[in-house]
Amino acid sequence: MLKIDTVFSGGGMKAYSFIGVLESLEERDIKIVRTAGTSAGAIISTLVAANYTAHEIKHFLMTLHAKKLLDAPRLTTVLPFSKWMYLYFQMGFYRGHTLEKWLAKKLAHKNIYTFNDIQQGHLKIIVVDLTLQKVIVIPDDLQKVYQINPNTFSVAKAARISAGFPLFFMPYRLKSKKYVRTSYMVDGGVVSNFPMWVFQQTHQLSKRPVLGIKITGNENRKNIKNIFHFTESLLHMMKQSYDDYFIEQYEKDIIFIPVQKVETMDLSMNNIKKKELITLGKTTAEQFLNKWPN
Repeated sequence: MLKIDTVFSGGGMKAYSFIGVLESLEERDIKIVRTAGTSAGAIISTLVAANYTAHEIKHFLMTLHAKKLLDAPRLTTVLPFSKWMYLYFQMGFYRGHTLEKWLAKKLAHKNIYTFNDIQQGHLKIIVVDLTLQKVIVIPDDLQKVYQINPNTFSVAKAARISAGFPLFFMPYRLKSKKYVRTSYMVDGGVVSNFPMWVFQQTHQLSKRPVLGIKITGNENRKNIKNIFHFTESLLHMMKQSYDDYFIEQYEKDIIFIPVQKVETMDLSMNNIKKKELITLGKTTAEQFLNKWPN
């Protein structure tokens, strides 16, 4: 059995392709020990760290209706125009509580609630603190940056913060024991959508190979029709330089999944398209793994 560490990029609904990669890894008897991710990759990493199999992840993600995770404030159902008020004052349309509860329920089935329930160092989630202007690794940075005991911090909450697509979801407000000001926490993809660097730090090196799984495609799309297309394009420009160095340095250890004609926030995606993404992920992974590791 080959043991590896994995890093998953963000990608929104495109992340269904990650399921195919997980299937390919399991069929080759490759076991993931440590895992990390940003945004949708953080959710997949969390489920992997909870010891869900590829089959289990596929089952409940195929039956998931993503739109049901959208939890706009009740006032918007009575006064639709008020959603713009929430966007202005709360910096997002949806609260993200439903997403967090859904993930918390899945983790509870594996008796995982806080980072104390996961072996130390085996899960790392990337978020961005807009107040402090920092990239934050949860749970690693909780104690030294905020004086928060990581063993008491919710794993589901960490994944929800990382998946908090700006303007779509309201930023999570973290009250630190160290700072008077509240920190506004958002999607790690704002700065680092593919944290290949997270296991390359000197004190975290191991003899295990680190496998990156990154979604590519649509990078040059200029068809901006709404604020979400605008935000996605803006974030892509902002984060690219941060990750580029590590992508070039570790390119031979990265599976690039070429997803085309799929929107990041296509929450109405049907099962046919989901299955196509899973197949694409598996096919791409099999071709890559035939020659990896060298």
